[in-house]
Amino acid sequence: MAGLQELRFPEEKPLLRGQDAAELENSDTFLLAVDADWKEHDIETPYGLLHVVIRGSPKGNRPAIVTYHDVGLNHKLCFNTFFNFEDMQEITKHFVVCHVDAPGQQVGASQFPQGYQFPSMEQLAAMLPSVVQHFGFKYVIGIGVGAGAYVLAKFALIFPDLVEGLVLINIDPNGKGWIDWAATKLSSLTSTLPDTVLSHLFRQEELVSNTELVQSYRQQIGNVVNQANLQLFWNMYNSRRDLDINRPGTVPNAKTLRCPVMLVVGDNAPAEEGVVECNSKLDPTTTTFLKMADSGGLPQVTQPGKLTEAFKYFLQGMGYIAYLKDRRLSGGAVPSASMTRLARSRTSSLTSASSVDGSRPQACTHSESSEGLGQVNHTMEVSC
Repeated sequence: MAGLQELRFPEEKPLLRGQDAAELENSDTFLLAVDADWKEHDIETPYGLLHVVIRGSPKGNRPAIVTYHDVGLNHKLCFNTFFNFEDMQEITKHFVVCHVDAPGQQVGASQFPQGYQFPSMEQLAAMLPSVVQHFGFKYVIGIGVGAGAYVLAKFALIFPDLVEGLVLINIDPNGKGWIDWAATKLSSLTSTLPDTVLSHLFRQEELVSNTELVQSYRQQIGNVVNQANLQLFWNMYNSRRDLDINRPGTVPNAKTLRCPVMLVVGDNAPAEEGVVECNSKLDPTTTTFLKMADSGGLPQVTQPGKLTEAFKYFLQGMGYIAYLKDRRLSGGAVPSASMTRLARSRTSSLTSASSVDGSRPQACTHSESSEGLGQVNHTMEVSC
């Protein structure tokens, strides 16, 4: 973190409903959930203010969980259902959790002035060290969706020592080609912005059937997210460059993500092809590929239980163990919830699992499905 400039930050404030929350009164429950333990911050970065909400404080050598939402959404629309899921709360109460909103995408955001230059995807990634510095995080576990997954992956490439693990949902590592760019441009001329974004979020079957979830998100995207600000973010995401990663050994001096990664995508989701290609470019010894059936384009919303279970095993693979209440057990004592680093004596597959000097432990390469645990030394593709 050496070399980061001294930054000024405003005081924290409770995340409570205020004047800007009037439009939420008629929103769905995934938007309405408010916890007084969450606090809002507007953090100054080299590329402008960044709105974040945080719960808890750094706990020793334990990483923070940092999330980044997809384009068209904000942290509420993208993650409330997932993080409010009971079993996920059992996990996250042992970590500090920090939700990051892309500039101008949070509920109640003011419209950017005319001529405002929205940060590039690389600059969005370069804003995150200011968040890490502000809260004193030693390193993070990132959970990103779509555009947010791209930002977190770029962050991990630029600042690998700050990232212990990544859960990348619906990531597309490729920039837009001319044909894709032309198709997006044509779509913007014939469709409203919310409908254009919906085609990025949901698979075609969901859009055609116009499910209740699609209708709900169409309303929220149109009413909750500032449309001018969203247009800027959408344009920048579609102008992104290739992530520039290659599987080690395939090209000289290949760059790739050095931390454990769990890739997640719904079966037949719009991002499926991109996630499959991303999987082919990552180190197979530290990558888990989870394809979720019956989850549509937003698995964190439609299948929070399956994703929570996969996340639990992902944490265990990095050396954390979860004793969680299992409602499926018919009897017998269930240990109380905890999440601690596995001791060195518990398994020989962990390196520096519990160092005396508190230095950052190295991750092992477990990959697990929602059906059980198992150590593997290659990419594990799981359908659930």
